Amino acid sequence: MTVDPNDTHAIYERQATAYDQQRSRVLFEARWLARFTASLKPGDHVLDLGCGTGEPIARWFKAEGFTVTGVDFSDAMLAIARQRWPDGDWRKADMRDFDFDETFDGIIAWNSFFHLTAQEQESCIARMSRHLRSGGMLMLTVGPGEGEAQGTVGTEQVYHASLSPAGYATCLEANGLRMTGFLAKDPETERHSVLMARKI
Repeated sequence: MTVDPNDTHAIYERQATAYDQQRSRVLFEARWLARFTASLKPGDHVLDLGCGTGEPIARWFKAEGFTVTGVDFSDAMLAIARQRWPDGDWRKADMRDFDFDETFDGIIAWNSFFHLTAQEQESCIARMSRHLRSGGMLMLTVGPGEGEAQGTVGTEQVYHASLSPAGYATCLEANGLRMTGFLAKDPETERHSVLMARKI
């Protein structure tokens, strides 16, 4: 492993424009987004953790009538989101230590959560649970199995990590969440591994 997880923030700051230009808009995530929102209703409040430029995830939620709060640690990424939706609720915060005095009906961290180390992910799941209402939904993209890997943002390599599916289930249960879905390398989502859970 040659990629340092501490470099992730600087990489996104440098690569924000390239990332935005390269990010697919075909919404291959649609089937999972539909599953995630099946128990929500229009107007419910969704927290998009690691929202990036708002494309295409936050845009989809807004178009479907949900209230969206987008959170990212990159000023460059948030600047693009704010330019697109000046009236949006875009907040600068790190998913490792965010703390809002409110709870949400759903929390999604698509293509962001897996940049955390395994230990940071466990801590983040506890933090996300505290920000979810009872019955609220959580959806994350993770790795297919335990370990570290690397991905690409723009022209740079970036850190990825994951627990095992059983490790996630245990961590979720310890924080009042129950896994409701997991699919490794889903061919319909460009081989993303997706996890869903509900706050008990």
